[in-house]
Amino acid sequence: MPLTPPSLFDNTNNEADEQSLQTALHVMSTEADSLANLHKLYSSNSVAQEGFRDSVNIIYNNRRRGGYLVVCGVGKSAKVGKKAVATMNSFGIRSLFLHPTEALHGDLGMIGDVRHRLLFPKSLQDSKISVTHQHDTMLIISYSGRTPELLAMLPHLPSSLPIIVITSQTLVSSCQLISRRSSKNAVLLSAPTHIPEAHSFGVPSPTSSTTTALALTDALALAIANRLHPSPSAVFHGFHPGGAIGASITMSGFSVIGDLAVKVETIPLVQASSNQSAATILDALLAAAKSSSGWVRPSPTKVIGPRQIQRIGKSPDIYKSLESLEEDTVIERTDWISLRAESTILEAKRWILVMRKEDRGKSFLKVGTIMGIVDANQEVSGVVEIEDVVGEAEVESWR
Repeated sequence: MPLTPPSLFDNTNNEADEQSLQTALHVMSTEADSLANLHKLYSSNSVAQEGFRDSVNIIYNNRRRGGYLVVCGVGKSAKVGKKAVATMNSFGIRSLFLHPTEALHGDLGMIGDVRHRLLFPKSLQDSKISVTHQHDTMLIISYSGRTPELLAMLPHLPSSLPIIVITSQTLVSSCQLISRRSSKNAVLLSAPTHIPEAHSFGVPSPTSSTTTALALTDALALAIANRLHPSPSAVFHGFHPGGAIGASITMSGFSVIGDLAVKVETIPLVQASSNQSAATILDALLAAAKSSSGWVRPSPTKVIGPRQIQRIGKSPDIYKSLESLEEDTVIERTDWISLRAESTILEAKRWILVMRKEDRGKSFLKVGTIMGIVDANQEVSGVVEIEDVVGEAEVESWR
């Protein structure tokens, strides 16, 4: 007689099963109450509201100047911080995670005036021009506000570095990460739990505290993205081509081309250095580092897209005039290929592929093509790189 293997599901202990379910519901209910308490705090407390506004303004302004958001935390707070970095980066808010222990063993170089080693090519690093980026912001996540590893790092941070602290503390005086800082360049972002976790669950395991911290970093990311970009959804789409999200974006045809467009008026003009008669590659790289979209305009009617910026950044001669670059690098408005803003991405992609397949568009629908987006007023008010419409891999196959 064949033996029946034991079932993986033991349904005989109904009392234990019910207790497990009640535990789960208690955790969910407690964490939901913590989020409701957080919402109430930022809906009614003027100090909390001011801290949130200041945090958004600091990160937004420093990002516009080319700075990075450096997120720091220990333990479970580090996990929340790494997720915050991923979310920020998906919205074009350039971010890095810094562990405080590693910071004291060399990683402090991620902050401040050595950042140009990450932003610029080797040719610029070797140049004798001092390129500094002192517009970073640090976001520290610490439930207690007095984590020893973070306090040990504090004296070694530049006094000019703005610090935002997400903590359970509701007063600056009770948050040692702020009160011990010699510089007053710090902001408190309160994320308290309404009941201590040890009281709620019998163990001080980070649960409600990490949920509130995570919600606050999500709120911060979306608030900054809405300030930073004319269309946060377009930026997110551009940085998230993979997975189910990427498939829904590129294949559903729901998003329109106008969502992808970068408004021309928001693209910074390249300024020639004071000792130069004409703008150079170096000037374009400096402008791109401060551009929220990565686009720059050598003149009011010409643009250089982010992908071309990356390409010219590898040039061995960064002092070369932009006027001497090839025509497919600096694109004049008259060479932009028009697309209606209300066209879906899927429609635009199909049109481009059909035109190339029938050999009617290979001369102008090619690597580096700039699509000019025509708005409801029949004005070309935005631009998109062709790679963002049909996909990087497809365009690369045209070479």
